[in-house]
Amino acid sequence: MIEVVYALPERQHVAAVAWREGITAGEALAASGILVRCPEVSAATAVMGVFGVFVAADRCLQPGDRLEIYRALSNDPRTRRRRLAAQGRTMRR
Repeated sequence: MIEVVYALPERQHVAAVAWREGITAGEALAASGILVRCPEVSAATAVMGVFGVFVAADRCLQPGDRLEIYRALSNDPRTRRRRLAAQGRTMRR
């Protein structure tokens, strides 16, 4: 099995896809149904990774892989840090 995951701030989408010899990241994404449930995800532009390492859509997957679909950051932490530093403030935890 291959696990395909896509996380939103309020919800996670997790789908199990049957592994077969030669299945690619793009094929697993299409088979997961996430493209249907999450219209903001596009197969052509999806940024994906396996266990945190970026992969291309044509990468062959192995049994047990976790294919992660990444979304753009809503607020880049480096930009925020620079803006706060310019104001003489720091990030609070």
